Amino acid sequence: MPPGLALFDLDHTLIPFDSGMAWISFLAGQGALPPEAPGDHLACCQRFVAGQADIHDLHRATVAPLAGFAPRQLQACLQRFEADMATRLPPDMKDLVAGHRAKGHLCLLVTATSAIVAEPFGRLFGLHEVVATRPRLTATGLPDGGIDGLPCHREHKPAHVAAALARRGLSLGAFEHSWFYSDSASDLPLLQAVSHPVAVRPDAALRSEARSRGWPVIGQRAAVPPPV
Repeated sequence: MPPGLALFDLDHTLIPFDSGMAWISFLAGQGALPPEAPGDHLACCQRFVAGQADIHDLHRATVAPLAGFAPRQLQACLQRFEADMATRLPPDMKDLVAGHRAKGHLCLLVTATSAIVAEPFGRLFGLHEVVATRPRLTATGLPDGGIDGLPCHREHKPAHVAAALARRGLSLGAFEHSWFYSDSASDLPLLQAVSHPVAVRPDAALRSEARSRGWPVIGQRAAVPPPV
């Protein structure tokens, strides 16, 4: 059994930007999507933050444009996207993951982002598994805009983690030390389930919660606490 478990959120945690927005902007820059696509996606993100759209709307905005791609075209775009994102990984977050791996900890990416977009980041950071929102696929293997099962979001994140660990014959309670790094108060259900919750560049609600509970808060310039 690994001596510890380290869970990482993606957007605004491991990376200081929104991965879905980066993906749509990348595709538009490649000419694979129309020039107005990034603006349309940004508008959906803004509606989501304002509570006028839900995770299903946001997921659809990220993956629905891919329905018209050929499978080989999508794979080629994902490979180029991964190479492009490799230059944008924050060194301190790469060091954080590397520190956990050096301790023998099982390291999982746990994100509401579509698995299509999240998996390249999982590889770039050297994480053992990506636990993400799974897109519903057509017969040709392309996303149709829907979600397969429950989104890996809010109260569903602990269940997604539990399922991923069960596939390895493990459970969250089996680890003496477990970490979850997140920027958002929406992740409180999973933050409360680990032994070492850490707020990373937190939103206002999570910053307040972290201070009241005495959780570590990592700002943009603050040093990352080393793994136990």
